[in-house]
Amino acid sequence: MTAGKMETQSNDYSNWSRKQLLSKIYELEGRNSKLEQSDTVDEKVVENLPKTKKQKTFDFSKYTKRKIALRFSYLGWNYQGLALQGERTELPTVEEKIMEALFRIKLIGSINQDECDFSRCGRTDRGVSAMNQVISLTVRSKLTEEELKDPKNDEKEIDYIKSINQALPDDIRVHSACLRPPKDFDARFSCTFRHYKYIFNGDGLDIDAMNTAASYYLGENDFRNFCKIDASKQITNFKRSILVSQIDPIEGEKNMYVFNLKGTAFLWHQVRCMVAVLLTVGQGLEAPEIVKELLDISLNPSRPTYKMAHDIPLVLYDCGFTDNVKWTSGPMRNFNVNASVNGLWNDYKIKAIISDFMRSFCNMKYKDDSQKIHINLGDGLGQAMKKYIMYEYRPKLETAEQINSKWRGKKLESKKRPHTNI
Repeated sequence: MTAGKMETQSNDYSNWSRKQLLSKIYELEGRNSKLEQSDTVDEKVVENLPKTKKQKTFDFSKYTKRKIALRFSYLGWNYQGLALQGERTELPTVEEKIMEALFRIKLIGSINQDECDFSRCGRTDRGVSAMNQVISLTVRSKLTEEELKDPKNDEKEIDYIKSINQALPDDIRVHSACLRPPKDFDARFSCTFRHYKYIFNGDGLDIDAMNTAASYYLGENDFRNFCKIDASKQITNFKRSILVSQIDPIEGEKNMYVFNLKGTAFLWHQVRCMVAVLLTVGQGLEAPEIVKELLDISLNPSRPTYKMAHDIPLVLYDCGFTDNVKWTSGPMRNFNVNASVNGLWNDYKIKAIISDFMRSFCNMKYKDDSQKIHINLGDGLGQAMKKYIMYEYRPKLETAEQINSKWRGKKLESKKRPHTNI
């Protein structure tokens, strides 16, 4: 069949010969003359075509495994929180990126966390950052079973820190590892304390009053009025122990402060709720004793309605473990592992200066006739209210018992519904 005849055919190429197909390709590329020079050109072309390599399956059975712990930092504003979610989220989560990296470099065989004995120290929500977050999991090792018995052989192990960081985005960095955690080690349950920092601008705030209020958080208290209750967890014990609760100036930063909060464990959104109350004290809208009143469950069995503080200023700064958890930053390397972090710091520092330029140009005077009060939420904007209503007079949410009971009722009702097969 000639090329001319092929022009009149339909576009069904399923019955065409290899020579006919190549002829059509050459024609479309303006190289039809090449085919006329030799009847065997199609065979040569086919021989020279790159062959698709079959992807080899990585055989994990050829390798040993070991349990390790990793300490890492991340900037939270680009992520939907720390924990890997069972459904698609608007932004990726930090663990999603970590699990993908571990899978890509063949340290784990699946991103299913149940298959690698995965545990995390503390969950952080969307926007929240961490500096010393910890996870533990089982990963591939290049040592033999016999070599794994001797800690001296750890220097021959995979450089986990280097390998993982090369597969991670720049705003997530593993900075140390424990290659031999205790046998019963669990990143969550082995943690002895969690240290949070909340950074805020002190303009117009009474820091002394805030520190007085913060001191009332110390010790063991019932924090049900300083959290968001997750009914699916069916929590009945809201008592938590606070070891440190104080506000300190940030050295070298004019009028910037940090709320240092250290405790053994925390409830969902507890820190941001605690900060929200402190900020109302700083504005003089509430007395420092409001903290005592909200901690008194006999006086306030349920939480008054209020917005919690902004997420971006919150940092899980440190997670504590016993001395038998030995951390290492790995072997001496011949390249700068901090280069990406330095690049990020430089980028954000310059953006902050440029933002200062913009603020100076846009700092126009205006007359505010609205008489609105702006409740400080740590975001630089606040919540506008015509009139401030003290916590004592605000509507109250349902009690923890009511919230838990309602959830159990819905769960029971869903089980009673008949299921139809489609």
